[in-house]
Amino acid sequence: MTYVFPQRTRDYRNYGFDSRNWDLVVPRDGDIVITTSYKSGTTWMQNIVMQMLFRGQEVPAVADVSPWVDRRRENPAEVAAQLAAQTHRRVMKSHLSLEATRFHAGTRYIVVVRDARDVFMSLWNHLSKMTPEVVAMINAMPGRVGDPMPSVGTDIHAFWDGWINRGWFPWETEGYPHSGNMSHTQSWWNFRHLPNVLFVHYADMLRDPGAEIGEVARFLGIGLREDDIAEIRAATTFEALRGNPAKSGPMPVEGANQVWPEGLLTFFHKGTNGRWRDVLTEGELAMYAAAKARVLTPDCAEYCEKGRLAVAAVPVAYPTSG
Repeated sequence: MTYVFPQRTRDYRNYGFDSRNWDLVVPRDGDIVITTSYKSGTTWMQNIVMQMLFRGQEVPAVADVSPWVDRRRENPAEVAAQLAAQTHRRVMKSHLSLEATRFHAGTRYIVVVRDARDVFMSLWNHLSKMTPEVVAMINAMPGRVGDPMPSVGTDIHAFWDGWINRGWFPWETEGYPHSGNMSHTQSWWNFRHLPNVLFVHYADMLRDPGAEIGEVARFLGIGLREDDIAEIRAATTFEALRGNPAKSGPMPVEGANQVWPEGLLTFFHKGTNGRWRDVLTEGELAMYAAAKARVLTPDCAEYCEKGRLAVAAVPVAYPTSG
């Protein structure tokens, strides 16, 4: 079958993003990119995949080998050089929509999706507990495009109003002060039929982690026995990841201690869904419904809320190699 692969049509550049960093990374067949909007299980999936890649070996720390490539940084060439030096199968992280992704037919893309309301609750914890010093440091880094990173304040309802009704980039209408959450999912959903794109839902990972680990392994062409799956499941529970943040976290412990007063314990906060039910009002849920209607197609919206329980469950098509 002949596929039409997507082309990059946008650049994401602001206080936190620089999608041009990917231009420095030479792709290899078999590369793995885990892409989410944010706070959707990216780090969880990184740990799962690394457990697969390094079966029977010492599993390296996520922060040492699996970078967030599109994060704005002073010297992105250092990350590109780090990846170029790796001799094992590479796994990388991205928060870019498909329109901003330099898509490579030989790369396997794992798109992790979470209900936007759960994403919001996790993002609030993530941003509201950031130290003012790290926000100032991000904004002072040379080369920033556009406005500085704003403080989210102390009012979760005011934060919701901005997040669900406003986009940071002019082509998005939700996600402020980051990139769009729903728009990221929809951009990838439009190409879910491609054989090198796999959708995984956070709720399904909670509901039946063993089944999702098996799906990911098959997609990546990695053979696992049932006992392998059981071991990976045990090594990647929320409790296991939170109990060893130096190994499982997305950044070194010292860096995380500058970002949040409680370091990576803030990053690994709850790992649960549904907390929005005790926070969002009926009026705020109406805002959510309006955003969902303007950004997501009905089938994508259903999947975002239900995962594999959706009527429009994602068809699975695995690549033949890699």
